[in-house]
Parts: sequence; C-alpha cells; structure tokens
Amino acid sequence: MPEIIIVDTTLRDGEQAPGFAFAPALKIRLASMMDEAGVDQIEAGVPAMGENEKATIRSIREACATARVSTWNRLRESDVRHSFDCSPHIIHLCCPVSDRQIKDKLKTTRAEVLASLAKCAALAASRGAEVTVGFEDASHATPDQLKEAARAARQCGVVRVRLSDTVGCYTPDKVWRAVRMLREAGVDVEIHAHNDFGMAVANSLMAVNAGARYVNTTLWGIGERAGNCGLATFTAAAARLGNTSCAVDSRKALELERLAATLLPQKSMSGWGKHLGYSYGTRPFGL
Repeated sequence: MPEIIIVDTTLRDGEQAPGFAFAPALKIRLASMMDEAGVDQIEAGVPAMGENEKATIRSIREACATARVSTWNRLRESDVRHSFDCSPHIIHLCCPVSDRQIKDKLKTTRAEVLASLAKCAALAASRGAEVTVGFEDASHATPDQLKEAARAARQCGVVRVRLSDTVGCYTPDKVWRAVRMLREAGVDVEIHAHNDFGMAVANSLMAVNAGARYVNTTLWGIGERAGNCGLATFTAAAARLGNTSCAVDSRKALELERLAATLLPQKSMSGWGKHLGYSYGTRPFGL
C-alpha cells in the first residue's frame, strides 16, 4: 500500500476550535515544527482574510524546507488572486456539492457552481500552482452528485479531490463507498473528517483502506465543533491498526504535539490532546 500523505490543516481548520487564535509568529513556529517532523503538506490559511493573513502565509512558505504549502479558497476568482500574492505550492478550491449547501445556503444552482469551478481552476492553474478541489458537505451529497463533481474536476485538469465530512456525519461504511466511487472516477482522494460522533480517525482509516492517499489532520485533533482527525492519533492507528505507513512517524507526531502544546495557554488546550497525558478537562461536542 502506498505511503499515506499527511495534509495538516491546524493553521486553517484547527484555528476554528473554540479558544484558539494563533498569532502570526506562533503560526510560523508551528509550521516550522510540522515541516521538521515530516508533514507533507501544510494548509497555511485563507488569503482572502486580508493582508496580515497573506503576510503570514508568505512567511510560512519561506520557513518550510520540505513541506508543501497550500491555501484555502472559496469558488471566487478574487480569492484565487489573493492566493497568488502568497505563492503557494497548492491552491485549494472549496466546492459545495450538497443540495443544502448549493440551494439552501448559497441560493444558487449546481450548474453555476460547476461553472465557477471551471473558471477558478483555470485561473489558479495559470500561475503554475497545483489545484485541488474540496467537495464541501460531501456526506450529504448523493452518489450521482459526487460523480458529477468528480467529472467536472477532471475536466478542469484537477486530479485530487477532498472528500469533506463538513458536519461530521459520515460513518466508515459510507466513507468506503464514497472513496471507491471517486477512485473509479479517476481522481486521487483526500479525506477530511470531523469528530462530532467520534468517527474522525475511523473514517480516515477506512478512507485509506478504500484507496485514499491523502489524510487531513490537525494537531491534538483541534477544529470546528468537536474537532478533526488528530495527527498523533491517526499516525499511531495507521501504523498499529491499519498496517500502513506515513511520512510522519507516529512517535515524531506525538513528540510534535507535546512540544507544540507547551506553546499554548492551558486554557486553550482544555479538552484537547488527551493522548498527550495531560488533564485538561472536557471536550465540547458539536451535537
């Protein structure tokens, strides 16, 4: 089985956890530590948030010796242009795929979303960056909707898509079927799991078993609501339970999380990273 590629999103999705707001210097320090530990890709932030965010992403890009740096963008050409200011290796486009996201939230049509995807992907690729696409709220999309989005991504020259369990309701069996379907559609798959029902690591392992090569993680599993797939927990589970290997050794991942935890106030760490041996309290769940 090919080596699993870790895409860490601590600095973007992880920062959405209650009580976390990383100062620019801390973001750069954390990124450097992840780079030294062997993390393959670091999702550094959202350039459209403003000049301070862009300056931090540029500094992260300069600080990383081997990790590739990516930016997160909405399906807006203006977002892509903001990313150009950061010179990332990878420009990631977030593409809603469920009816509730497209019709109820954005008040638009699927055809308009896919047209925006084509425009944004072409613009992003014009500067030489790798383009990846995230299927937002994939767990609420039908199989046909996922296949349609995968075909559209392939037509744009995109070869890697992110299966995003935006609201944390995937189960391992559903993840397996979705990943197999996307692999059969000819795209590489990246899994982005949330932990609302405690399934983030299990869903990520099942995605790997089904053929996904990329796994999103965060330090200590921090993230929106109940959090994401924890780096140290996943790498240990992949090695011991999944019989797969990651570029980030599980011992290095655990040491990284322990060291990084010392840089944050204990109040912020409340309820996170229980495998580190600390007693921080209880975790807030997003149920």
